[in-house]
Amino acid sequence: MQEPDPRYTNYPFQRDVTPAEPPWWKKMLAPLGVVGVMILKFFTKIKFLILPALKFLPVLLKTGGSMIFMIWVYATIWGWKFAVGFVLLIFVHESGHLIAARMMGLKVGAPVFIPFMGAFIALREAPRNAWIEAFVGIGGPVAGAAGAAACQFAYSYTGEPLWAALAYSGYFLNLFNLIPISPLDGGRIATAISPWLWILGLAALVWRMVTRPWSPFSFIYVLILIAALPRLLSLFRPRDAESARYFEISREQRITMSVAYFVLIGLLGLGMYETTQALQAAGHWRY
Repeated sequence: MQEPDPRYTNYPFQRDVTPAEPPWWKKMLAPLGVVGVMILKFFTKIKFLILPALKFLPVLLKTGGSMIFMIWVYATIWGWKFAVGFVLLIFVHESGHLIAARMMGLKVGAPVFIPFMGAFIALREAPRNAWIEAFVGIGGPVAGAAGAAACQFAYSYTGEPLWAALAYSGYFLNLFNLIPISPLDGGRIATAISPWLWILGLAALVWRMVTRPWSPFSFIYVLILIAALPRLLSLFRPRDAESARYFEISREQRITMSVAYFVLIGLLGLGMYETTQALQAAGHWRY
């Protein structure tokens, strides 16, 4: 009788032959495979919870992450309480821009915070005319003024100087932003009033640089001037048909934006004066 071929030791007639022991790495892969299948099944069941959360991850990394970093930077200088309040005031300001842009049907990104530079929202599409640009521009200072007024109210109710300091900072921040020069909000608002206001904004910014040459924010003024140059130079060049259409808005829109702009300047200036008086009376004012 012919003996079976040893290559076919797994055939049924060789049941008495003991199979070789598998290598160690196969022993480890078996339980790992079972665990992997269980994990896969688990995540398959909860994917309806994970996928929506992942959609908000970029927002958390951009807005939330930059906010936390900005708070940490300011906390090392002024303490965490003021830092949190100040960054929240900036967030309120940027939210005003975001809401105004959405009202005008523009697509915008989430706010991103940069220490000592403030914050910004990225417009994913350009405004169609000067009215839309001005409307989005004034949305931030309007919301910011409301946030500063809320801090002033909190000070009048509690008497805590921290609230007065936050109110003053909010008023100043938004008033500075109303200087009519791009890329500040005032420069965007000026497009619906008169672009020649940019010259006035240039004079105001240069005056502040001259009167405060050693200000820690002097480099910000320089950056603003550099960013403003293209629009300032455009005032002295002939406009093409497309540019001319951009600045064509109704008389009612021009008057509305003019009134809103100058009234807002007055309210912010009044708020700064009142909070300055309050801080001086409390002995917390340092100029």
